[in-house]
Amino acid sequence: MSRIAKAVVIVPDILKVTLSDFFLIIEGDKGKLLFKINKFVNVNFLNNIFSFSPKVNSKHAWACAGTVRSIVNSMVIGLTKGFIRRLQLVGVGYKAYLENNYLNMFLGYSHPIKYLVPQNISIECPSSTDILLKSIDKQLIGQVSAIIRSYKKPEVYKGKGIRYFNETILMKEAKKSK
Repeated sequence: MSRIAKAVVIVPDILKVTLSDFFLIIEGDKGKLLFKINKFVNVNFLNNIFSFSPKVNSKHAWACAGTVRSIVNSMVIGLTKGFIRRLQLVGVGYKAYLENNYLNMFLGYSHPIKYLVPQNISIECPSSTDILLKSIDKQLIGQVSAIIRSYKKPEVYKGKGIRYFNETILMKEAKKSK
């Protein structure tokens, strides 16, 4: 049984919640998030508190209830505080800058890489080797940061590439000549 599903989610007064049979809409100052509720889960909202329970008593239904609870909790946190991801470019000549809703990156290839920034994400480049992502949607910010990182993953011999802030890369030892 999922113990996560048994925990409640407390919603601050600044958020407006609309709950129907299949959809959950949460609105706040920062924006609006929509979620389609799983058919195996009952979602109850009373006195600014969400509670979750499965419709059928099975392992799968409890797992779905735990997942729905985690997603709703992320929606509440995103609309109150927001999410931030920071990426670092490590390597000689690696740099990034923002131009006309495109993130331009020079990553050691023969051409610059242009990434179109999605609508609900804001990207800043405080320095030429730092990329700062901000959003209210936890899934979207994770997906965008993974896509940007996939352009040049950190390699294991020198550590060059795009990495998350404070990420540790296990480095391999170089070959030694005899």
